[in-house]
Amino acid sequence: MENTTAVTTGEVRLSFVNLFTPRANQPGQEPKYSTTILIPKTDYATMQRINAAIEAAAQKGATSIWNGARPPQLATPIHDGDGLRPNGEAFGPECKGHWVLTASSKQQQAVVASDMSPMIDQTRVYSGVYGRVNINFFPYLNSGKKGVGAGLGPVQILRDGEPLGGRISAEQAFGGNGGGVGYTPAPGPQGWEQAAPPQQQYGQQPQQGYGQAPQQGYGQPAPQYGQQPQQGYSQQPPTQQGYGQAPQQYSQQPPAQQQIDPITGRPMPGGPVWGI
Repeated sequence: MENTTAVTTGEVRLSFVNLFTPRANQPGQEPKYSTTILIPKTDYATMQRINAAIEAAAQKGATSIWNGARPPQLATPIHDGDGLRPNGEAFGPECKGHWVLTASSKQQQAVVASDMSPMIDQTRVYSGVYGRVNINFFPYLNSGKKGVGAGLGPVQILRDGEPLGGRISAEQAFGGNGGGVGYTPAPGPQGWEQAAPPQQQYGQQPQQGYGQAPQQGYGQPAPQYGQQPQQGYSQQPPTQQGYGQAPQQYSQQPPAQQQIDPITGRPMPGGPVWGI
């Protein structure tokens, strides 16, 4: 017997794509694989199949979990993209002219390319891409609420579309010359303006610029005790004596004058005679 609650759509657009990694809509909820499906309002054939599948799911609910009573206002996952969301907010501009529904699953579903090969490159599956989706509609009873939900089945990716949610391509990001969005290379030095000198590295002598005095480079050996340091501008000549060297005599006593014998007029041997 054919499962009348399952539908494979025509070409639709995908948004809020979470086909490879499960995601929880609210904190504390169970993470699920999901995607929002935008169905063009011009695709009457797909919407007829969806409406028939929702009706079949409602009949199943009335005979199984709703105690034979169909709710007068049946909650369905279909929303008008030209209207308002259930929370009262307007849908995004990408939803205009579409029917909107979200399908989810606890288990990861197959994602294939247009040739039915497995979609290995996950970057080709994004919000804004076009594809086809298999959806299974089912009745639910949750905290007294009765309605029909949409279960996610296999997904086929057909063609690229304009990315939604701010996603851009590498060409848009970097362009053909390698420059990023808003990237402007810094201008080179012009005229008298000189580029700032590179920062001095530890252990290297600084480069001399205009109007700079040469400086002793970091990392040069300090003058040894007893040796004269290398002199640069603004340095004083060394004044300290080397270790183990006799101090220089800057002042000495003049030699004593030889005493003359006042009687003979000759120099007195043995130095002066004190008291004469």
